[in-house]
Amino acid sequence: MKYDFETEIDRHGMDALAVDHIEFMQKQGIHEGFDFIPMWVADMNFPAAASIQDEIIKRARHPCFGYFEPSDAYYRAIETWHTRHKGVNDITKEVIGYENGVLGGVISALKVFAAAGDAVLLHSPTYLGFTHSIESNGYHIVHSPLVKDESGVWRMDYEDMDRKIKENHIHVCVMCNPHNPCGRVWTREELEKAMAVFEANDVWVISDEIWSDLMMNGHTYTPLQSVNAWSHDHTIAFYAPSKTFNLAGLVGSYHIIYNKAVRERVEAVGAKTIYNAMNVLSMHALIGAYSEEGENWLQQLLEVLSDNVTYASAYVKEHFQGVDVSEPEGTYMLFLDCRRWLEAHHMDSRALVEKGWSYGIGWQDGAQFQAPGFIRLNLASPHHVIQKAFRRMEQYVFMSEDH
Repeated sequence: MKYDFETEIDRHGMDALAVDHIEFMQKQGIHEGFDFIPMWVADMNFPAAASIQDEIIKRARHPCFGYFEPSDAYYRAIETWHTRHKGVNDITKEVIGYENGVLGGVISALKVFAAAGDAVLLHSPTYLGFTHSIESNGYHIVHSPLVKDESGVWRMDYEDMDRKIKENHIHVCVMCNPHNPCGRVWTREELEKAMAVFEANDVWVISDEIWSDLMMNGHTYTPLQSVNAWSHDHTIAFYAPSKTFNLAGLVGSYHIIYNKAVRERVEAVGAKTIYNAMNVLSMHALIGAYSEEGENWLQQLLEVLSDNVTYASAYVKEHFQGVDVSEPEGTYMLFLDCRRWLEAHHMDSRALVEKGWSYGIGWQDGAQFQAPGFIRLNLASPHHVIQKAFRRMEQYVFMSEDH
């Protein structure tokens, strides 16, 4: 089946946070004659795969929606998907556990390894969901900043990680693989070096791998648990079909935990929250997503997203003087380094963000991600929409005040 990724979908009035809950527009509006282009919240402006709707509709035709347990088909779908797309062949039903969301699972895992007030290592820039959930549960975040090499590629600073772990007596780290918001797809060698630091310091690793299906331009994802025997048993990994298949509104994630004792403790914490329970339609949505038709849809999607990433990155380099960009290897988020541009134009990042919104460019301030002067952009829209957005940025946003 050939899917349409070029027709714009009107999401207004259809429960879409991206277009119906825009605080800036509600307060100040946008300039007359400009439509709004949603490039902030990390969901996609594309229709879901037909197999997902088919599975949901098929189940919805049955009139009873009582209590249930996850089906064998649910577990088989996850096992098969990880074998075919992540090169993992040792996942069984026993190591899979349901989570309402990745962030909830991260907090359940943190409660196993740390008490409120304890320090937790994270890389910065940092996904804002990590910041909010970890701090609101009483943990102290210690950042190990990623650094750009001479080619502008984001890298982990292993010496800094080791030093921060020792100085703060840290025994748990929250990773993002691939990284959000920087878009790095960590190589096996990089992950091996990181795990060597963690193993030497007795640090457990909680890894958010929700973006792992979204590899741009042929990059390859390495599951953190597959790096070596130590990482296999000392990593708690979280996944979901939501980012890959645009299903965030249905709610439904899962963990992979090979270590039986740790798995039982994480599941015990989650169970005590009472509300960590699967929705029957969410289960069938995953089955539809992790199907042959879902795979077909994904392959077509990756071509579109890769084209958008290549186009956007090249456009910034050619037209936005003073703005630096590292082309994302994974995820559909672009992270613009606007610090040189801001300095040259005597503007702070908040003013730049608001200027973009006033011309209908819905984007996010990097300060939310522990990266002042950066802006995060969602590229998961039809290609002609991305083209329109960047032409508009060039003409109305990233230009001199006397333009």
